[in-house]
Amino acid sequence: MQQKFENHIAQNFPFLNGKKLLLATSGGVDSMVMVDLFHKLSFDIAVAHCNFQLRGLESFGDQKFIQNYAETNEIPLFLTQFDTEAFANDYKLSTQVAARELRYNWFYELLETEKFDYILTAHHADDNLETFLINLVRGTGIDGLTGIPAQNENVIRPLLIFSRQEIESYAKDNSIEWREDSSNASDKYLRNKIRHNLVPILRELNPDFLSTFQKTQNYLQDAKSMAEDASFLVYQQVAKEKGAEVHLDLNQLKKLPNYKTYLYHWFNGFGFSAWEDIYDLIDGQSGKQVFSSEFRLLKNRDFLILSPINEEDQNDEYFINKNQKEVKVPLNLSLNKVADLSTVSNSTIFVDEDKLWYPLVIRHWRDGDTFQPFGMEGKTKKVSKFFKDEKLSLIEKEKAWLLCSDNEIVWIVGIRQDERFKIKTTTKNILKIQLK
Repeated sequence: MQQKFENHIAQNFPFLNGKKLLLATSGGVDSMVMVDLFHKLSFDIAVAHCNFQLRGLESFGDQKFIQNYAETNEIPLFLTQFDTEAFANDYKLSTQVAARELRYNWFYELLETEKFDYILTAHHADDNLETFLINLVRGTGIDGLTGIPAQNENVIRPLLIFSRQEIESYAKDNSIEWREDSSNASDKYLRNKIRHNLVPILRELNPDFLSTFQKTQNYLQDAKSMAEDASFLVYQQVAKEKGAEVHLDLNQLKKLPNYKTYLYHWFNGFGFSAWEDIYDLIDGQSGKQVFSSEFRLLKNRDFLILSPINEEDQNDEYFINKNQKEVKVPLNLSLNKVADLSTVSNSTIFVDEDKLWYPLVIRHWRDGDTFQPFGMEGKTKKVSKFFKDEKLSLIEKEKAWLLCSDNEIVWIVGIRQDERFKIKTTTKNILKIQLK
């Protein structure tokens, strides 16, 4: 196994040479073998052990075992203890999920504070098989069927090509001591039920099942890569990124016979779960929305718009004092007195300063707001009706800012000036206001 391991590292993880490595070590046979292999190859390693305090004295026995091992082999050691059950109760998590959260949060903290380059865990081929079966039982897509990744950013799993049997044989042949976790014998957890009851049946049906499973996962990985390539090409055809937003052309999207699959692939990472509601948006009314905790999908006519949820307080007001020449928040505006007019545009207006009452106010629009659109003499219009006529999406409406003077709208910023504040032949003081 040692030679196979050396070849595996040289071929697939050559970048680990010369790096500072943090090895997650429980005291079980798989993690102790991992530490032994890297130690023999003279890598720059340290050991990290979490005491989750879930098995009473046994947990502290694991901790003492790791301490003795690290001291004997002169390997730097990092230890921590967690009240896992209290954390799980506080955050309404299962014990296993709570332990994972605590463990990885601590590992990432060590990466930063102790300047480690990578975290290494001792997941092996049997773990991968069990994870596959767990996901299959619960229901999953291709991501769940491709198993545990060998690398996930700076988390490396170098033992995935080895079976539990290979690892135990290596430990016995090299007189490596380890600790048995008594909870592994219990069928309390789904993983253990699969390990003790389902996997033996699969091996009885096919003694070489683990090997054939690994080949199947390789095929699934290839299929996943091909699907990702296709998804990227289709995304380029139907999507346009506008700042923090993504606009999907529904007319183009609906030409695809399997467009729901693409939608799932694109938006699964944004925290959405109500997929049937998302699919219903495609033929739904304009203005319908679906939310995740941080994002929303909006149906706007022939487009589906993904955007971050706007956390700005819609009631915020920002003030501009007399003779103030620049504004940075919430918009970048300049205000300068000029002698005559230059080019007027959506981003630049000229107003009669003598008609202004200070301080000016910048705010979002509200129900009931009215103004007199530039060029519409003697008539006012509701801002909501103006937005509708201009075909602004809900997101664009929410982002719109108004520049106001004494509760009268001077400018829907970047969109339309108010007629009442325009320059006339009698104007004496001209103020140029520009959106940068």
